[in-house]
Order: sequence, then structure tokens, then C-alpha cells
Amino acid sequence: MRIVLCYPVNEKHIAQIQAAAPDYEVVNAGQEKIDELLPTAEIFIGHAKVPVNWDRVLQAGRLRWIQSSAAGLDHCLVPGVIESDEIVVSSASGLFAPQVAEQTFSLLFGVIRSAPLFFRAQTKRQFVRLPTDDLRGKTVGIVGLGGNGRAIARMLAPWDVRIIATDYYPVDRPSEVSELLPANQLHDLLGQSDVVILTLPLNTSTRGLFGPEAFGQMRRGAYLINVARGGVVQETALCDALASGQLAGAGLDVTEIEPLPVDSRLWDDPKVMISPHVGAQSSRRVSDTTDLVAINLKRYQSGQTVYNRVDKRLGFPHPSAVYRPDQVS
Repeated sequence: MRIVLCYPVNEKHIAQIQAAAPDYEVVNAGQEKIDELLPTAEIFIGHAKVPVNWDRVLQAGRLRWIQSSAAGLDHCLVPGVIESDEIVVSSASGLFAPQVAEQTFSLLFGVIRSAPLFFRAQTKRQFVRLPTDDLRGKTVGIVGLGGNGRAIARMLAPWDVRIIATDYYPVDRPSEVSELLPANQLHDLLGQSDVVILTLPLNTSTRGLFGPEAFGQMRRGAYLINVARGGVVQETALCDALASGQLAGAGLDVTEIEPLPVDSRLWDDPKVMISPHVGAQSSRRVSDTTDLVAINLKRYQSGQTVYNRVDKRLGFPHPSAVYRPDQVS
């Protein structure tokens, strides 16, 4: 019985995992050996950022549970895993919601207060006043009200804004959200929103969702903030919407291709603020991940349902399954 790890653990974290599963062999594969060692795992914990031969993993027939160290699961939800009745998949959904919310705010205020223009002026030693916009009084639409979306809504609430949202599970509307719509009413949200924040997962139904049609449904002069996955936005359509003035600005922590190609039009657009997919970064990220891993390992071994177990076809858990740190293990 083997647990294979592929996230940046140290000896303390490995010892914590071993203590939670004393009957298992714990192997830290890292990115260098994950393709080689994953076929030997009953449990895979982490996020492979290098190519993995999933056909070989599935043919080995040992894998029973994937605990991702990320909220997004496009790295492991290959067709064979989705179709398997034996492989359970759970995510880190909501675990880093405060950090994602902070990154959202940095991008949001950056584009609204014209930070990219001021940064460019600063590099030229130009002390020049330039136009800015205001967040106060705006309608903010959150697309995907999962753990990240709810954290963002909580942080936005004191800023004198109206918050609306869509979600695949439009249930348990938080008090700070004025209107919670089902995912198929995205057009209603886009038509009402001055700012659109993307916190939805990447799957077959959301890939390329934000293209010419969606941008055309947005209010002219609206802002787009993407802290979800780059693949939900068609980059060419985004560049065109910015160039035409349909969008007043965009804050992007993720891009359609990562790293963003050097010849992308986004780099030179003064209305765009880019960060290199750091939304979930935290000084406590690995420790918080390992705490969830240890809790879920105990649940797995006792036959309980693990926290954050996802619907593999949707790529995210039901709200009732999402882990919260105040839950009793």
C-alpha cells in the first residue's frame, strides 16, 4: 500500500502524513519522478505539473484515490479517471480562498485605479496625474460561487457594492450576495455587472466560455478579473474586447497559455494587469494542504467520505462536501 506525493513537502509534512497513515509506505516523488512512480500508488496526493502517462497509471490498476493539492483538477481529470468507478478524486477547493480573494483585490483595484498606467509612468520617472475609476457603487458579478467566490463576496461586502453571482449549485445564498442565479443564466449576470470576477472551474462546459458572445453581453466599459483558470477565456476575444473599449480593463492571474507567450497582445495593453498564477500562494500553503491531507487520510481509511470529493464530470465538489477548517475531523 503506497502513497505517492507530488507537492513541495518537507520532512515535517511527510512525517505528518505517515502518522496519519501508518500502514502505508509514503513516497515523495516530486515532479521529477511522478510519471515513473504514479503507477505504483494506491493514493496520489499533489499536483503533477509535468506530463503523466495516465494510460499506464490506469492499466496498472492500483490507484484508488487522488487528493489534489489544488482546487483546479484539469491536471488529473483525464477521461479514464472520470470514467473509473474505482478512483475517487478530491480537491483543495476553498482551502486557499482567503489568498485568492486577496489576489482578486490586488488585480481589481489595480485596473480600476489605473495602476498599470502609473507603473509605466513610474518607470519613466513621470509624475503625471491620470484618470481613475471607482469601485464604490458598482455591481460586481461573481461567476462561480464556490469557496473562492464566497470568500471574495465576503471581502467585497463592506465596499458599498452590489454583489450578484451565478453557480452550478445556486443554493445557500450568502447574505452579502443580492442575487444568486443558476449557471445557465450567466447572460443575466453579465448584463448587470460593472465588474465580472471569474472563479469557476475549467471543464468541458466552461472551456472558452468567455469569448466574443460573452464579452458582447457585458456592459460596455466593464472590467474582467480572472482568478479561475486561463482556459475559460479566449485570449484573442479578450484582446479584441479591450481594444474596442467593450472592456475597460482586465486583471489576470491566469492566462489561456501559461507562461503567457512573449508575443501576446496582453503584455503591452496598458489596461491589463497580469500576475503569474499566484492567487493561491501563501506562506502556509503546504502546511494547510497537509492538514487537510491528514484529515482526509483518516476518513479514507475508516471508510468515510473524504472532504472535497468532487463530481468528476463537473470538476468540483457539492457545497455540502467542501472542507472548512472549523470542521471536526
